[in-house]
Amino acid sequence: MTPIPAFLNKKCGSAAAAREALAGENFTLAELDPEKLGDHFRDAVAKRIPRILVAGGDGTIAAAAAAAARSETELAVMPSGTLNHFAKDNGIPTDLAQAAIAASGSTIAKVDLGYLGDRVFLNTSSIGLYIKFVSIRERLEKKIGYRFASILAALRIFADLRVMAVKLEVDGKERIYRTPLVFIGVGERELQLPALGSRVQNGKRGLHVMVVHGRRPARLFAIALAAVAKGTKDVSRTPHFDSYIVDKCTIDLRTQSAVVSLDGELHRMETPLEYRIEREALNLVVAPPRETKGTSPSGSAS
Repeated sequence: MTPIPAFLNKKCGSAAAAREALAGENFTLAELDPEKLGDHFRDAVAKRIPRILVAGGDGTIAAAAAAAARSETELAVMPSGTLNHFAKDNGIPTDLAQAAIAASGSTIAKVDLGYLGDRVFLNTSSIGLYIKFVSIRERLEKKIGYRFASILAALRIFADLRVMAVKLEVDGKERIYRTPLVFIGVGERELQLPALGSRVQNGKRGLHVMVVHGRRPARLFAIALAAVAKGTKDVSRTPHFDSYIVDKCTIDLRTQSAVVSLDGELHRMETPLEYRIEREALNLVVAPPRETKGTSPSGSAS
């Protein structure tokens, strides 16, 4: 077997463990700074390399997916970030030794990718409330750790809940909202604990667009709490929560640009924001079905 080119984000949280897992003869390892990874991914795809492996968090994996999308190059993943939602959603082992075994296997899933303009996102995107949450969490994380920073950030944003004017175009129809948050997921998503933000098992394919709307912060806070406690299906029956599964949508704000979260990373994008889903855009290497637990890959397997 020809060794698989493996690209490791040397600054990811599990870099040392990933390096050890990739030390076998099945891989040729390149350890790179994150800003250099994109060029190497694109070069590998341009050379029509049959399969590459990427080790890093969801941001690193998204860069590799963007390069490999709509090509014959298969993408194997070694989840080495903090949350690793994409791997969990697609049946890829989070144990790095098992991920290395799966990366050398023959099971391929054709998975869907989300796009905002020409940027790929794997899991979720949002504008509004979550942006402030991420900014506060990142400031606090180095001092008190990820989990405590997340809790404190959530308390702070709900204490100062603000709404924005948003124009959402879905299926050719425009809707105007005053909302603190617009959330877009690749595949149907859940807002109920403990599965907060994860893909619904055997859920609908497409972009899941969710909007909490209204003018009174107390009411918006109550809806947000209800979504977490009861789930989106119950809350979607209320007049202050709209949920759509679509192939594309346009979001416009009263500004020329907006800060947008893509898989938890912040980007400033020009408005209007054009979202779309590309079905079966990526050939993803996954573990055989008998070895996986939980949610099925977001596409078709072969």
